[in-house]
Amino acid sequence: MSATVQEAHEVRPDPVRHPLAPRARLLPALAAVYRAQLSRARVARIPLLFVATFQSVGIMVLMRGVVDGGAEARAVVAGSSVLVVAFVALNLLAQYFGQLRASGGLDHYATLPVPPAAVVLGAAGAYASFTVPGTIVTAVIGSVLFGLPLTHLWVLVAVIPLAGAALAGLGAALGLLAPRQELATLLGQLGMSAALLLGVLPAGRLPEPVAYARDLLPSTYGVEALARTFDPHPHWPSVALDLAVCAVVGVVSLAVATWAYRRAAVR
Repeated sequence: MSATVQEAHEVRPDPVRHPLAPRARLLPALAAVYRAQLSRARVARIPLLFVATFQSVGIMVLMRGVVDGGAEARAVVAGSSVLVVAFVALNLLAQYFGQLRASGGLDHYATLPVPPAAVVLGAAGAYASFTVPGTIVTAVIGSVLFGLPLTHLWVLVAVIPLAGAALAGLGAALGLLAPRQELATLLGQLGMSAALLLGVLPAGRLPEPVAYARDLLPSTYGVEALARTFDPHPHWPSVALDLAVCAVVGVVSLAVATWAYRRAAVR
């Protein structure tokens, strides 16, 4: 009995504690999420990309009967090109994150040692990548249709990722903050409709209150930057300023989307 009591009072060594695996760094995690999202969405999103491109080309054909040329033609072509980005990066991304939240898919990402920013940026980058072919095709067809120069279409190299980042961040935030999946889908479609009406229609024909709302739309500055390059002699400082504003809006919208992801993942 005394031996048993003595053994009970003996100080036993603490169990060996194995440290947890270090949290993945942002860039490798971002690349992994981007590749996974790109392969997952390739089959489902390519048909929708054709729809987005066909929609934008159809709008330009319709506007060809109303707009002859000049600044209005430049606005129509630029707005229709960026509309492809809005359809995929804003509308579809809002639906994706809304569905992911409703189905409990965020719980899967929450268990992985992946920074929240990598999840948001990886998904946004994958969806924005699908817009590259459609945007280029739309810009080329629109330039030929309205007789605009093709010389400076290389500016799409900057317009697509910057406008895509701004719209993808907004789409992800809408999908993550919406309390219901159906509401996320509705908000994404409303956002795309705003990009259609405020981006494609020439700014000079919009009522003044609507013109102020146009300035609040993230894609507006990408549209303005692309439209300026159709001038015979583009004013490049203004183009650079529009792209800089688009980049700042993109950083802010992606930061809001990352916060919304953290908020939704802990619930």
